Amino acid sequence: MSGRLRNKVLACLAFLTCALALPAFCGPMGFKESWMAMGDFSPNWQESFVNYALTPRDALGASTLYMRSDDESKNRHLADVTYTRLLKRWNMPQAQANIWFLGGLGYLTGNDFAGSKLMASPGVQVDYETTRVYASATARLYRADGINHDFASARLGFSFYEVDYDETQPWLVVEARRMTGLTNRTEVTPMLRLIHNRYFLELGVSNSTQGRVNLMYIF
Repeated sequence: MSGRLRNKVLACLAFLTCALALPAFCGPMGFKESWMAMGDFSPNWQESFVNYALTPRDALGASTLYMRSDDESKNRHLADVTYTRLLKRWNMPQAQANIWFLGGLGYLTGNDFAGSKLMASPGVQVDYETTRVYASATARLYRADGINHDFASARLGFSFYEVDYDETQPWLVVEARRMTGLTNRTEVTPMLRLIHNRYFLELGVSNSTQGRVNLMYIF
């Protein structure tokens, strides 16, 4: 193999390594023809979903979400089908930024009304990530007849040090989030995040002294 060809091969391998490493944790879907499973669990918020990436930009899936008010007087349970779309991506030499559409349509039940209601949950997520810094913001509407539980969150994090692709990397991530109609406070949660090739795990305690566990796996 000539020196020029060898350099080209090494450059391609380096690019592929970055392309595989960054998108796995920037957004709510994996690479084409992959499955992604995620969970976010705390006493007042318990969400799990799975989706399948039909294309590099589109994924279909299903989710369940349990929501409870701060005073524990109200609870909601939503089961829906979901659609995720990568609207825009910027690939930079050492970073990546994305804009995502998040959508869901399903049925909501609660302890303060009879039967079920059709709920739509469109939203947008914007994120930016390098191997050392992560930031994201999400806004999502949870709307049904007579119910408004709009949701907003922002995240900022940094890694303690860089690692090789096949090693686990520790991060500190802080998230602030709030949901209309169920809480009168902004929940702030610092979390330790551990990232490996196809998964991450986050553990933290919020300013309401509630434990929280987040996890994701791509397969």
